[in-house]
Amino acid sequence: RPAAMQARSIIEWDKDDLDALGLLKVDVLALGMLSCIQGAFHLLATYYQRNLSLATIPPEDNATYDMLCRGDSIGVFQVESRAQMAMLPRLQPRCFHDLVVQVAIVRPGPIQGDMVHPYLRRRAGLEKVTYPSDALRGVLERTLGVPLFQEQAMQIAIVGAGFTGSEADQLRRAMATFKKHGDVAKFHDKMISGMIARGYEPEFAERCFRQIEGFGTYGFPESHAASFALLVYVSAWIKRHYPDVFICALLNAQPMGFYAPAQIVRDAREHGIEIRPICVNNSNWDNHLERRSDGRLALRLGFRQIKGMKQEDAEWISACRGNGYYDIPSLWLRAGLAPAALERLAEADAFGGMGLNRRDALWRIKSIRADKPLPLLSDPMDGEAIYEPGVDLPTMNLGEEVVEDYVSIRMSLRAHPVELLRPLLTGLTPHAELTHIPLGPVDVCGLVITRQRPGTASGVIFLTLEDETGVSNVVVWPKVYEQFRTAVIGGRLLRVRGYLQREGIVVHVIAQEVQDLSPKLAELGHPRDDAIGITDPKTDEAPRPATPKPRNAWHPRDQAKKLFPSRDFH
Repeated sequence: RPAAMQARSIIEWDKDDLDALGLLKVDVLALGMLSCIQGAFHLLATYYQRNLSLATIPPEDNATYDMLCRGDSIGVFQVESRAQMAMLPRLQPRCFHDLVVQVAIVRPGPIQGDMVHPYLRRRAGLEKVTYPSDALRGVLERTLGVPLFQEQAMQIAIVGAGFTGSEADQLRRAMATFKKHGDVAKFHDKMISGMIARGYEPEFAERCFRQIEGFGTYGFPESHAASFALLVYVSAWIKRHYPDVFICALLNAQPMGFYAPAQIVRDAREHGIEIRPICVNNSNWDNHLERRSDGRLALRLGFRQIKGMKQEDAEWISACRGNGYYDIPSLWLRAGLAPAALERLAEADAFGGMGLNRRDALWRIKSIRADKPLPLLSDPMDGEAIYEPGVDLPTMNLGEEVVEDYVSIRMSLRAHPVELLRPLLTGLTPHAELTHIPLGPVDVCGLVITRQRPGTASGVIFLTLEDETGVSNVVVWPKVYEQFRTAVIGGRLLRVRGYLQREGIVVHVIAQEVQDLSPKLAELGHPRDDAIGITDPKTDEAPRPATPKPRNAWHPRDQAKKLFPSRDFH
């Protein structure tokens, strides 16, 4: 059948049908990180005259591993999730094989098979590394006696239980990745009896089978983990040594990963990268780098960050720019943009370089007629543009500007919403202070940037909250979740009272109370806050009939959900 992309077709086959026919099936992963790395290599060649590839990145770089050991991995392939960022300081990767383990260990298979904690204890020297036999030592030595990869599970079956190669392959198929209801259990009796017959203790045999059974949910082959680990290392190396290049390439490869552009930009600024706003005279479709007066590079946000902006319109702006646009009519006449496109630029505050704020720019755009005149001699010479006296529009306050930034480009370079609301919220601990204050009761507040409810976490929900100082990781146990379900599911600005826990540099807040402060976001001064209606929030996944609302009504909770969306992973 025809594909969505021009000149392409799709032929759909069921994978089991392919197997029955004996046809080869190859999975091709379209990874956004590959686009990011390709873009980063181009930027490195352009701005730093370094021609690198996946094969020529300097290997085993200590500075890169130091960064990963600190859990500084936002944007880095595969290790940017909450669980991976918490694991990095515990595992302390110091070589490429450690990254292979890092990729494979935070998976349902190793977690359900109780492999994670034994491996970490042995790696930290808290538990002696032992092997049940010399034969299995050869299988498990590289992972300290703990099976972490699918290949090891197959080798245990062959070496420890006497499986044939064909039977081991059947076991591999039963452990197939993403197979939620595999048939690993049918190998139980054969494996246990085979291991006991070869002198292994029944308890050890059962433990081995439980670990193998865990792979039936989701376990990585070592070859797969090694391929991913290469991208982990390359993306981490670029982030460590060229953070300006990394952030630019990462934003241009969106959407991908765990974090929205707002969090990526915040992380870049924390790494000392100057972020420059969207500008009709300097921006292109993609984000790009600009040379500063001190020789360093700054990131210029591109038109792709503007909600609803068309790439075609952005390319016309760049192509017709010449020596620059000096007013809105010159842009309109040269680039041939529709008034709607001009309004999107104004809403994104892209006319600041002309000395126009978003409100003044919108006012002038409204005066442009829909019937475009002929362009010949219509574009006045620089300095000859004449405007009729206008009206004095009220100045927008900072809160209004921040909200409009989020409406248009889903982020703000001016301030963080929590920073503006902090005077109204007493008794809170900024997230940056959680790493050194005494353990115990604590109150934190922030925008919800991610929600996770892993299938292996027994109903535990993990929230990541962001304020102007950084992020905090919140653990919501099932009993607390049931009590504060509405806030946990629907809140976009949450206040959490809990207990601070710290293990090394890994910090968690164990939630005891969760309060939804999303209506507070309306106090930032959004111009439509006078039309707020009262609605019944949807607090769970159960389908409900939609309740008609007046067109202009915008409840604070709906406002918060629209302006400050979280990324939810289940």
